[in-house]
Amino acid sequence: MKIVVGYIKSDEGHAALDRAIEETKLRDGKLVVVHSMRGGERDEAEEAIAYRDELEEVDRRLKEAGVAHEIRELVRGKPAGEDLADFAEEEDADLIVIGLRRRSPVGKLVLGSNAQDVLLKAACPVLAVKAKG
Repeated sequence: MKIVVGYIKSDEGHAALDRAIEETKLRDGKLVVVHSMRGGERDEAEEAIAYRDELEEVDRRLKEAGVAHEIRELVRGKPAGEDLADFAEEEDADLIVIGLRRRSPVGKLVLGSNAQDVLLKAACPVLAVKAKG
């Protein structure tokens, strides 16, 4: 079983990773950790550098846990939610795990929602996890 988790440096990202690790172990699968950057408007090199140490720590944690995995950084010019759903479909993933953050209805309307993009576009089941607190 191939499980894809969308990862960002946040409480929601950590909650999603924790649950994805549990699901991967439970199902004796392979975990693909994905960090998506839109690129273009932002300096993607600067953002990639900021995430390098974080993703190396994730890699160490997964190795120590004995979880078969790979880590992918995507810069494909797409919104993160769309990019994650497309990547999961390209990789023939069996499950996507995402973290949810609490937002007001107005915040969802104005800012959009990566989680909503994943839920609407994904070709496989999606497990949405809330961060504690």
